[in-house]
Amino acid sequence: MLLCSRQLLVGAFVCLGLTIMPVDASAEINSANPFLHPSKLDYQAPMFDKIKNSDFLPAFEEGMRQQLEQVDAIAHNKDKPTFENTLVALEKSDELLMRVKWVFQAMTSANTNPALQKVQETLAPRLAAHSDAIKLNEALFKRIKAIYTQRKSLKLDTESSRLVTFYYDAFVHAGANLSAEDKKALKALNQKEAALSAGFVNKLLAATKNAALVVDSVDALAGLSAGEIEAAAVNAKERGLKGKWVLPLQNTTQQPALSLLSNRATREKLFKASWTRTEQGDKNDTRKDIESLAKIRAEKARLLGFKNYAEWNLQDQMAKTAEAAMDFMKKLAPATVSHAAEEANEIQKMIDAEKGGFKLQPWDWSYYAEKVRKAKYNLDESEIKPYFELNTVLQDGVFYAANKLYGLTFKERRDLPVYQEDVRVFQVYNEDGSTVGLYYYDPYKRDNKGGGAWMDNMVGQSYLMGTKPVIYNVTNFAKPAKGQPALISFDDVTTLFHEFGHALHGLFADQKYPSLSGTNTARDFVEFPSQFNEHWATYPSVFAHYAKHYKTGKPMPKTLVDKLKKSATFNSGFALAEVLEAADLDMAWHTISADLPLQDADTFEVQALKEAKVEIREIPPRYRSSYFMHIWGNNYQAGYYAYLWTEMLSDDAYTWFEENGGLSRKNGDRFRKLILSRGNTLDYAQMYRAFRGRAPVIEPMLKSRGLIK
Repeated sequence: MLLCSRQLLVGAFVCLGLTIMPVDASAEINSANPFLHPSKLDYQAPMFDKIKNSDFLPAFEEGMRQQLEQVDAIAHNKDKPTFENTLVALEKSDELLMRVKWVFQAMTSANTNPALQKVQETLAPRLAAHSDAIKLNEALFKRIKAIYTQRKSLKLDTESSRLVTFYYDAFVHAGANLSAEDKKALKALNQKEAALSAGFVNKLLAATKNAALVVDSVDALAGLSAGEIEAAAVNAKERGLKGKWVLPLQNTTQQPALSLLSNRATREKLFKASWTRTEQGDKNDTRKDIESLAKIRAEKARLLGFKNYAEWNLQDQMAKTAEAAMDFMKKLAPATVSHAAEEANEIQKMIDAEKGGFKLQPWDWSYYAEKVRKAKYNLDESEIKPYFELNTVLQDGVFYAANKLYGLTFKERRDLPVYQEDVRVFQVYNEDGSTVGLYYYDPYKRDNKGGGAWMDNMVGQSYLMGTKPVIYNVTNFAKPAKGQPALISFDDVTTLFHEFGHALHGLFADQKYPSLSGTNTARDFVEFPSQFNEHWATYPSVFAHYAKHYKTGKPMPKTLVDKLKKSATFNSGFALAEVLEAADLDMAWHTISADLPLQDADTFEVQALKEAKVEIREIPPRYRSSYFMHIWGNNYQAGYYAYLWTEMLSDDAYTWFEENGGLSRKNGDRFRKLILSRGNTLDYAQMYRAFRGRAPVIEPMLKSRGLIK
């Protein structure tokens, strides 16, 4: 998951709002604030050893003040509007604001605390108002529109021409053409949305922490390894619980331990803790928040002239329309449901063969699926994990593939400060020795860390600003007890390759203008490089290089490798179904008409899945509406389908590699040149066609999932 790109980050914090609020006198910046000037560290890396919680609010306030001052000068410039005095000037106007915003996003998503959460909720409406003050500025839009109208006669290069269109579309999208009265109404809706979204994020973090399963007896953890049980004991100790064991929740509905726990009662408790985490009727219950968010977004879309939020939000995406996205998902539904039903039948047979005496439930699926996999392929997770030690996977797998494809090398930097002791930093080099940028990696689950995995920038690449990329990846793998190896599942391996695909997209940014740089692309394109990079996790030469036993260093035996390959599409119906259900839920929430009353979250969810014809009793959505962070807090609203859409792109693109010799520098350089380094400088369909030679097709995706031969 990509967390935020430059304009998307602005969207997550800023595209909502009312009027500019007065600066808090207590938040006035002083000359010692570490954000006031670019960091003197290499690549302007954040000075985490100097940054304090109290530095953020003053830096935000000063960043907004500086940008508004510059915007006012641009909007009221007496010279006629030109590309340089308007759009280039706008690109330079938010230097301080972006510097603090990127670091704040990193901290609040991966290493937050009550002080930062308070700042986060305070800032949401302020930043929202700030965005509206720019995007709804009539004088500024008049200048942008003048440039847009004469764009064909300006003889601009491709990237500059794209920037003209980008700004014009962004301002129109934000409501620049509305009447003064409608702008006022829009600002009010934006402010409400900003506050609710910020509140949702913090409620979800607290609810997830509170819902961790506390176990009284080690017998209840039967099936977990000694290391995993020890880690659960450490989790309990850290929470001040004596004689207990704690299984923290990850952000998804299904939890990793469900595939291992042999005690059915424990499985049920763990599943229900996950399923109901934000539905306890307490201060962290999110249902009223999401009901209001959906209503506000529908009202905003109507005000902007659209029948629903999805129709408004997808204009600049590769799919273009909600209908195109939903039609794509409808094509997947029948085969997915059929395949999942076959898998459920196989699992039920296993339960019956063991005389279980019960009907398959969601908390049984992962555990018995592992049994079926072992029976069909003589393979279970405990055999595989010893060959996937985290550091080995990172350096001998992820980095190795990047070297073979793109010529990259990585040197660990221990001299740069980090925001948490587990974070590692690597300097990235091209084959010719030139530097690319910095890469930070934050591996382990923490209670003050958002769930899931993601990539983002700490510094964005831009020739205009003279900056190179500083990128970070975050995962939530279980931290081993001291002295134990960090062994991960093959799903975790795939996650690491996925997130590094985003990192490559950011590292290879090659743009002049910050707004078009790197991962500043549409949601249904930005997941393409990450999903594509997953393919190298199973590429024979790459796999052989990292899949080595953590004790002996010996490669995974061929018999085990063959089993893993044969089981590659096992449980694919389940995996696709839970994502498809979540994508349909997202689209249902964001195709609500503004004429409808507030929806009841529980009733709406059940009805939405039924109408989408993907309701599968034994397979719940990957995210329930009430803890669907992507769409209520991470700017994926009406965009979660992007994971499936871009899977189509990635599988189709990978077939090009297969047809042209597979993993090679020549092929990697071509992909870097035509996709990874292009940012948002071309129409996405045009960009893909330039690489593939044609439009994408869905068949490779269906074949990869095992849905067709």
